Amino acid sequence: MNDEEMSLVLKAMADPKRLKIIKLLSGGTMCACNVLEHFDFTQPTLSHHMKVLEKAGIVSVSKQSQWHYYALKDVFVQQFMDSMCQLFSDDETE
Repeated sequence: MNDEEMSLVLKAMADPKRLKIIKLLSGGTMCACNVLEHFDFTQPTLSHHMKVLEKAGIVSVSKQSQWHYYALKDVFVQQFMDSMCQLFSDDETE
């Protein structure tokens, strides 16, 4: 993950509500209706947050009938963890 991608990811994760969504999705794929149960805001607001997370490459969305299902992207999780380890390592390479 390059610096620009990391910046986009960290900006998306900086919002407490989006961070909570990520925590919820760490347990597995969820329907938008189930995610919404954990918040006190409207479906359009959830949709906005999910679009930010999707644009940052954090979540994927699949539509089944009228429902949207969200999941953390496995490749994101691995790249993010690798990037954090590299960022905080003693290695001084760019």
